[in-house]
Amino acid sequence: MNDSDRPITSQTEARIERARWLALVGLCAGMLMIILDQTIVNVALPSIQRDLHFTQANLAWVVNAYLIAFGGLLLLAGRVGDLVGRKRVFMIGLTVFTVASVVCGLSDSQGMLIGARFIQGIGGALTSSVILGMIVTMFPGGEERGRAIGIYSFVAAAGASLGLLLGGVLTQAINWHWIFFVNVPIAVLTATLVVRLLERDEGLGLRHGADVPGAVLVTGALMLGVYAVVEASRYHWGSAHTLGVGGVALALLVAFLARQAYARQPLMPLRILRAPNVAAANLIQVLMVAGLLGMFFLGALYMQQVLHYDAVEVGLAFLPVALSIAVFSVRFSAVLTARFGPRSALTGALLLIAVGLGLFSRVPVDANYVTSLLPVMLLLGVGAGIAFPALMTLAMSGATPQDSGLASGLVNTTQQVGGAIGLALLASLSTTRTNHLLGLGDATSVARVGGYHLAFAIAAGLVVVGIVVAATGLRPVAVVEPAVEAEPPEVWQAEAA
Repeated sequence: MNDSDRPITSQTEARIERARWLALVGLCAGMLMIILDQTIVNVALPSIQRDLHFTQANLAWVVNAYLIAFGGLLLLAGRVGDLVGRKRVFMIGLTVFTVASVVCGLSDSQGMLIGARFIQGIGGALTSSVILGMIVTMFPGGEERGRAIGIYSFVAAAGASLGLLLGGVLTQAINWHWIFFVNVPIAVLTATLVVRLLERDEGLGLRHGADVPGAVLVTGALMLGVYAVVEASRYHWGSAHTLGVGGVALALLVAFLARQAYARQPLMPLRILRAPNVAAANLIQVLMVAGLLGMFFLGALYMQQVLHYDAVEVGLAFLPVALSIAVFSVRFSAVLTARFGPRSALTGALLLIAVGLGLFSRVPVDANYVTSLLPVMLLLGVGAGIAFPALMTLAMSGATPQDSGLASGLVNTTQQVGGAIGLALLASLSTTRTNHLLGLGDATSVARVGGYHLAFAIAAGLVVVGIVVAATGLRPVAVVEPAVEAEPPEVWQAEAA
C-alpha cells in the first residue's frame, strides 16, 4: 500500500495538525524578524551616527533606503509568489534579508550600510509579502483560521514595541552592530521549520501574470511615492520636489491601473479590489497604521526628549502594548470575531485606539507613567490586539486561493505605505507646531509637548475616519467552520507519513 493510500488515523491527524502549527511558528518567526528590524534600528540611530559620522540628513537614509525598497516591492513580490510559488519566494527573500543583515552588521562606512539596507528591504518585501497568503491557505476557515491570524497579527503588531526594547538592550549592552546580527539565529530557525514542514507549491506559472510593463509601473510608482513621503520632512510637503516626485508616482500608479484593466495577463487583476471588503479593509489599515506608527515614533521621542527616559526605559514603557496585543490577539480576538463578526470587533477596537490616542494628546510635560501613560498603553494594546486580526480576516475574506498571495502583498503594502505616510505627516506637523511655539517664546519642553499633542490628536482623527469607513464600507462576514472538512493538503502529507 502506498503512503497516499493509507487511512488517515487519529495519530496521523495529530501529526498533521502539529505540523501545521509548527509551520505557522516558522512563518511568524520570519515575520517577527522583519518587524523587529523596522523599529530596532530607530533606537540605535544615535550610535550609528556617531560611529559612521553621518550628518542628520544622511542618517535618515539608514531608514529610508529600507522603506523605499520594502514598500516599493511588496505588491509585486506578493503576485510573484502566486505565480512561481510562495515558498520559493519566501526562502529567496529570507536568504537575501539574512545576508544583507550580516553586511549591515559588518558595515564600516555610510555607503556600505545604506546599500545593505536597500538590499535588506528587497529581502524583507519578498519574505513578508507571501506570509499571510500561506497562512490563509494552511488554515482554510473557521475559528482555527482566526487563531492563526491572531498569532500572525500579534507578531506583526507587537514586534514594533519589542523591537524598541531589544534595540535598546543590544545597543547599550554590546553595540549597534548586533541589532543586525540578531537576525541570523531567527532566520536559521525560520528556514529550518519552513524547509522541513512546507513542501514547495508550484504556483500558477508566469504565463498567468507575467506583466513586465505593469511590474515596472507599479514598482516605480510605489518607490517614488515612498521616496516623496519620507523626504517630505526635508523638502516640505508643498515644495516643488515633493509635489513633483509625488505627481510622477501618482501618474505611474494611474498608468498601472489603466494597464491592468486591459492587459491579457494582468499583474494585479482588478477583481481583487472589487472583492467584498478588500478595498475598505485596506483603506482602514492605512488610516489605523498611520496613527499607530506615528504614535510609536513620536511617543518614543516624547519619552526621551521630555521625560528623559533612556533607550531601555522607552522599550519597557511600551511593553504593556506588546503584552496586551499578545493576550488579546492570541487569546480573545478569534473568540470576539466569531461571536460578533469581524466588522463589529474591528469597529470596537478602533474606538479603543482612538480613545488611547486622544488621551496621549493630553499628556503633560511632567507626566507620571502610571497615571498618564499606562492607561494609554493598555488601550492601544487591547485595541490593536483585536483590530489587527479582524482587519486581516476582512482583507483576506474576498480573496480566492489563486489570489491570496496578491491579497497578502496588498495588505502588507497598505500597511507600509500607511506607516510611511503617517510617520512623515505627523512628524512634519509636530515639528512645525514645535517651531511655532518656540517662536512665541515657549520653553523647549513645552514647545515639544505642544507639537506632540497636535500629532497625537491628528492620529486619533485618522483612526476616527477609519471607524466611519468600517461602519459604512464593510460588509458583515460570517465566521463559521467549513461545512465539509477539507482533505489534508499535500503540504502536510510528508510530515504525517
